[in-house]
Amino acid sequence: MILNYDFRQCISKCASEIFENIEIQKGVFLITGATGLIGSVLVDCLIKMNDLYSAEFRTIAIAKNKERATERFGGYYGRRDFQFVSCDVNDPLPDVGRIDYLIHAASNTHPLEYSSDPIGTIKTNVIGTNNLLDYAMRHQVKRFVFLSSVEIYGENKGELEAFSELDYGYLDCNQVRSGYPESKRVGESLCRAYESKYGMDVVIPRLCRVYGPTMWLDDSKALAQFIKSAVNCEDIVLKSKGNQYYSYIHVLDAVKAIFYIIDKGKRGEAYNVSSKLSNIRLIDLANKLAKISGKKVVFEIPDDHEKKGYSCVTKAILNNDKLKLLGWNEIYDIEEGLRMTVKILKNLE
Repeated sequence: MILNYDFRQCISKCASEIFENIEIQKGVFLITGATGLIGSVLVDCLIKMNDLYSAEFRTIAIAKNKERATERFGGYYGRRDFQFVSCDVNDPLPDVGRIDYLIHAASNTHPLEYSSDPIGTIKTNVIGTNNLLDYAMRHQVKRFVFLSSVEIYGENKGELEAFSELDYGYLDCNQVRSGYPESKRVGESLCRAYESKYGMDVVIPRLCRVYGPTMWLDDSKALAQFIKSAVNCEDIVLKSKGNQYYSYIHVLDAVKAIFYIIDKGKRGEAYNVSSKLSNIRLIDLANKLAKISGKKVVFEIPDDHEKKGYSCVTKAILNNDKLKLLGWNEIYDIEEGLRMTVKILKNLE
């Protein structure tokens, strides 16, 4: 996936907004899950800040898949400020030297993976997180950043308009799919345990549903499949009534929020990352993408394998007031974000 001129311009704008509003101007960043939707943009922004502002960032990108890394980051190979390391975070991390900021973005985030690889899903969020925390402790990392998820909140039974960082809903732990949200909860608890026992500096961005042109098109999330259909000028296939009401955020807004939290967030705190411009029902999301692609929404019954990975949560809106107190604001509303995403993916170089 070589991103086109339009997206590189978006990265430049995002990197500028970040650099002009944070105090950190140098340091070594280690990013796990670096080839993913969010991790890859974190890498892009760090590289771009070096190019635009002569910042002194060095990026160590960690991911399992060498081929995907070459496809995504081939243009960065050979740069002194970039290093790729192929590693499964469930194994001990090789010694890569001094690190200032460790961002743990590696996780199974596809619904089909929750049912097809539930053990791997849990291990990455628990064993992988523990391995990284142990590495960070031994190497005296300045700040550990654990990317958590809206999924930790569970089902909003209707009494809450939106989840704040202090609210929680219902979660049935005795379901295969629950391995993802439950292990994210344990990952957060591990972070706080390392903070308590070893004095580690930890912050936790809790991300709502993120989308953008860095989605790999084998992503099985509903929105990713909708976007793939829109890019291919196919009907948008909806496998439910579409009444689910969720918070979404464009990946560039999410990455900017992560940098604000790294720079300005309070030690030990969690921050909801969402956009008030992008709270929407799934049926309305499908209709917007059908309009963009000039096609229509069609309904299908999911098969049993697909059902196992689906969330039973019908309402998951995140209150982002705490994040906004750091000075962050979203740029993209859902309409603009979807149109930009489809346009870029139609014109990959």
